[in-house]
Amino acid sequence: MMNGPVDSDRSFTAYLGLTMKGFCMGASDVIPGVSGGTMAFILGIYQELIKSIKSFDLIFLRLLFSLKVKDALDHVSWQFLMAIGFGILTAIFTLARILAWLLENQPVFIWSFFFGLIVASLFTVSKHLAKWTPSIVIWIGLGALCTYLLVGMVPTKTPDTVWFLFMSGAIAICAMILPGISGAFILVLLGKYHYVLEAVNNKDILTLLLVAGGAGVGLVTFVRLLNWLFNRYHDITIALLTGFMFGSLRKVWPWKKTLQSMTDTHGNAIATAQANILPSGWDTKLMIALCLAVIGFLVVFSLAFLAEKKK
Repeated sequence: MMNGPVDSDRSFTAYLGLTMKGFCMGASDVIPGVSGGTMAFILGIYQELIKSIKSFDLIFLRLLFSLKVKDALDHVSWQFLMAIGFGILTAIFTLARILAWLLENQPVFIWSFFFGLIVASLFTVSKHLAKWTPSIVIWIGLGALCTYLLVGMVPTKTPDTVWFLFMSGAIAICAMILPGISGAFILVLLGKYHYVLEAVNNKDILTLLLVAGGAGVGLVTFVRLLNWLFNRYHDITIALLTGFMFGSLRKVWPWKKTLQSMTDTHGNAIATAQANILPSGWDTKLMIALCLAVIGFLVVFSLAFLAEKKK
C-alpha cells in the first residue's frame, strides 16, 4: 500500500494547500498534548508523509554522493516535504509566542478547540479500518492505555548539554509523528519544552540546530518502522493510532486543577500533577469553550467530507 514513488504531479494551488496543512501541523506541534501526527491524520496526508520521509534512503545518498543530483531529487518526494516543512516552520516561528501566551492566560480555550479536533478525528480515522473485530478493539484499548499513562507522567529536570538536546529532538520527533502522542509533551517530560520554546523566540540557532539534528536522525529511522507496520499490519496499526488519540484526551481535557508544580532551571513553573475536573459553573467562559470545541469538531468533519468528495 505504501510502496513506490509518491506522486508529485501537483499544481501550485495543491502545493499551497499542502503548505497550509503543514501550518496546521506546526501549530499543533507547539502545544504540549496535541500531536502534529494527529493533525496530519485529520488532514489526510499521514501515510504520504511517512512514505515521503522514507524516500530519503541509501539509494538517495548513493545518487547524491555520485553527484547525480537530478536523479537523487527524482527519487525522493522533496516537493511534498518542502511544502509541508515550510508550513510547519512558518507556524512554529509565527505562533510560538502567541500560543505560549494563550497557554499561560487562556488555556481552557486552546484545549477546548483541540479537544473537539481530536474527538472528531477518532471517528474519521477509525473509518480507515477494514472491519471491526474483537482484536481490533483490544488494540485500540491498548493504545489508549499506553497514551493515558504516558501523559500522566511527571516532568523531570534534565541537563542542557549538547548530547541531551540532540537526544531530546530524536525522541520528541518519534512521538510527534505518532497521532495522539505529542512531541511537545515529550519535551515537557524531558524538561526541555520551555528551553526549546525560548530558543525559538530568542532565535537561538545553536540550540535549534542540535534539536533539529536529533529530530532528523530520529525521523528517518522511525518512519521505516511505521512504513513496515502499515504494509504488514495495516488495521492493527490504525487501531493503535486511534487508541493513541483516544488516550491523549486525558491531556487535552480543558478543565484541570494543579495538584503539584515545580520550577525548572529557567524559573518556569511546570505542573507535575494535575487532575481533570468539571467546569465550576455555567458562564460565558464555558459557553465560549464549548463553542470552540464544536468548531474544532466541525472543522475535522468538514475536512473529511471535502476529502471524500475529492475522491
